[in-house]
Amino acid sequence: MHALTLASFLFFTGLVAFVTWRITRRDDHRSTSGYFLAGRTLTFPLIAASMLMTNLSTEQMVGLNGSAFTDGLSVMAWEVIAVIALVALALFFLPRFLKSGIATLPQLLAIRFDTGTQLIANVIFLIAYAVVLLPIILYSGAIGLQGMLDLQGLTGIGSSTVLLWATVWAVGLIGAVYALFGGLRTVAVSDTLNGVGLLIGGFVIVYFGLQAVSGGSGVMEGWSILKESDPSKFNSMGGPDQQVPFSTIFTGVLLLHLFYWTTNQQIIQRTFAAKNLAEGQKGVLLTGFLKLLGPLYLVLPGIIAYHLYADQGIRADEAYGHLVFNVLPPYLTGFFAAVMVGAILSSFNSALNSTTTIFSLGIYKGVLKKDATEEQVVKSGKVFGWTMAITTMIIAPLLAGQDSLFGYLQKMNAIYFIPILAVVLVGLLTKRVPPMAAKVALVGGCLLIAAGYFVPPFNKLPIVMHEFHFVAAVFVLLVAVMLVIGKLRPRATDWVQEDSGDVDLTPWKGAVPTGIVLVVLVVIMYASFAGG
Repeated sequence: MHALTLASFLFFTGLVAFVTWRITRRDDHRSTSGYFLAGRTLTFPLIAASMLMTNLSTEQMVGLNGSAFTDGLSVMAWEVIAVIALVALALFFLPRFLKSGIATLPQLLAIRFDTGTQLIANVIFLIAYAVVLLPIILYSGAIGLQGMLDLQGLTGIGSSTVLLWATVWAVGLIGAVYALFGGLRTVAVSDTLNGVGLLIGGFVIVYFGLQAVSGGSGVMEGWSILKESDPSKFNSMGGPDQQVPFSTIFTGVLLLHLFYWTTNQQIIQRTFAAKNLAEGQKGVLLTGFLKLLGPLYLVLPGIIAYHLYADQGIRADEAYGHLVFNVLPPYLTGFFAAVMVGAILSSFNSALNSTTTIFSLGIYKGVLKKDATEEQVVKSGKVFGWTMAITTMIIAPLLAGQDSLFGYLQKMNAIYFIPILAVVLVGLLTKRVPPMAAKVALVGGCLLIAAGYFVPPFNKLPIVMHEFHFVAAVFVLLVAVMLVIGKLRPRATDWVQEDSGDVDLTPWKGAVPTGIVLVVLVVIMYASFAGG
């Protein structure tokens, strides 16, 4: 069994690597536009696949299914509410981003406010990616692979700690090679190939899982048994003691989605590389449609695992890997593990590519060596990328022991998500708010949310009002402070956004109708499962 699983894993992993190399081997990796923005050539299928796969790493597959193992269908908010944020990106944010021709979000803050604001945002992103995002991707990937491939039995490594370190470093090194030698288009192409496999594999898991629930009597029978035996798991309205209480969807959860899908460099960098606005909007809205399918392969397997293994003492974040290992035939286990490695690599190399972009264009070119040539800028990104990769490979194994991986990720993300979103929104919607207001919001917002999580007596606030309501309150406070500063000490002149001329800004005619349809589908999904 191990030999067949390993053989199929190596075959599919190698196939994706070979096809990606064949497609991108003649790409321009020497210029900043070619390396960081794929030469602004991405069409909507590549944009959608890359956005989806950057999002769908094992912190999603393992973490969200783990949350569903505990709380059931209510955690689908982390998938379905994303659709609203993606509609906002397509219709409001993306036209403004492409108008300025930016490669990084902090560049927009330099255009709207000043270079000091840009520098603060650059530093926030770099610290967050190094300490939070990249280590979690590697750690969750290692945990997921250990469960799916039974790496302990396969390798003969008895120590779980040694095995964790070895898996983290293996995945990290492969991901770094993709990101740092290939650039953004290599990432996007490999994402597309893995994305097809992930969607197929995700639905195959559900099929075999429901077959296991029914004892081989069929998928529909398995679905009926699942709903009858655990009806509380099929309530879309989260209770007050669950990870996502229903009321938080309209406050912190929505705001976290808005930041993640509209202002998170790791995600939106591929939209900056769109061939034109129409292709970008199609790609973003296609991503929204695919997110509507997310609960089927990111939530339902966790509920299936609860039904099958809840009495076996399985931890929530081990549930998905345990399900995959037990219900899939060996040859499909290897295939799905290969797809999962692709998902891990996608998120890791996308975050690493974004990190090098921010450092090279924002810190190296913007501060350290303003007269640097394009080749020097690209080289600085590769050197910094390897430094960042090694650092995160050291940090990742130290995350072992978190109760809820996905919950931990959302909590840590809020520290910088909320201030950056507040600054971007106020910047785009006002004309006289000055740079000082943005700096106060960026620094003060990060410190305030961190204090609310970790510093007594402030850390009692998220307990009193739920942490998602707390971060929403901080968001409102930051916006209010910026507007007050704008009234008291406004800019001398109105800010007017200029068209850089880098991108064709003709919108897609179907963008607004498609956006409306997607939002209506979100409402229907919630209504269909309200009350279980």
